[in-house]
Amino acid sequence: MNIEKFTVSNDPGVYEAWPDLALTRSGKLVCVFTECTHHSDRSYTRVMLAESADDGRTWSPKRPLTEGTKGLPYSYNCARISALRDGRLAVIVDRVPATGEKDNSKAVNVLYFSSDEGKTWSDAVETPLRGIVPDKLLELDCGRWIIAAQYTVKGHLAQFCRCSDDRGKSWSDEILIAFDKRYQLCEVSILPCGKETLVAFMRENSGLGRDCIKAISHDNGETWGPVVDFPLPGCHRPVAGHLRDGRIFITYRFMQGGKGWLGTWTQNFFAALTDEASVLSVRRSDAWTRIIPVDYDRSPNSDLGYSGWVELADGSVYIVNYIVDDAVDKAQIRGYRLNVNDFLLK
Repeated sequence: MNIEKFTVSNDPGVYEAWPDLALTRSGKLVCVFTECTHHSDRSYTRVMLAESADDGRTWSPKRPLTEGTKGLPYSYNCARISALRDGRLAVIVDRVPATGEKDNSKAVNVLYFSSDEGKTWSDAVETPLRGIVPDKLLELDCGRWIIAAQYTVKGHLAQFCRCSDDRGKSWSDEILIAFDKRYQLCEVSILPCGKETLVAFMRENSGLGRDCIKAISHDNGETWGPVVDFPLPGCHRPVAGHLRDGRIFITYRFMQGGKGWLGTWTQNFFAALTDEASVLSVRRSDAWTRIIPVDYDRSPNSDLGYSGWVELADGSVYIVNYIVDDAVDKAQIRGYRLNVNDFLLK
């Protein structure tokens, strides 16, 4: 059950966190993440990039995608990256105005595009999507683009999306994915499951260690069904995708609930295997998952678990995650390589 670990970026002068990962047509890995003063101090932020040409064993020095925000009236939060079918890369990130820090509906989501596998990037393209912690730009088989983010409605976090059928030239009105007064629903990861069906996996943010929550659409995201528990207890920031063999792989932070906040509440980073029948089930009892421990944060100021992953050409999975661990009081970006079949008896 071997998990190889690699340093993607570890700069002791800043807090590096919230990474995501894309695989280009040539086989290069491109990691995007945010550097900031601290998790709880966004007086300075900047979105950064690092690259690997050897399947994540070594990484280039980080370089900036955006300007640094020290002294500016906004900060950058959580960036996500997608590899589009036309070969371009797309990064989406929520730009949070200082005046909107207590009203997350004021955050503006902007897109950056690269046509040369991340060497150069376009200027920011503002979208009408409002909210924080976006999902990556999702491109469906039919060509539709979907972007999604969260904001607070009447004291409860709710998840929204917008769709584009002309590659971002215009966007639909805001679509509600999920709002439920029993829950705080956020940090969506939308998974296409064929025949216009999408499954939205969400973090439940009450701090009680509840299950992952999902909602299902059968019309390419135009309408969504009721929320359903999915058997990933304590699931924060799920990142779901298909493996080439048809199985579904999900990475996430495990948050057990109970007393505490940063430094005591989250030390474990997990992955899970499941299948399409489970993710399409409408009852928790009809779904199965197999949970794999990936990393543990030893720092007394532990903080981890926003991640991205891709399947490499040889069938192994490469994951990026942020973690404090031996960085002690500053977070770093760590990479992991594993073969999911190593965690199953032959």
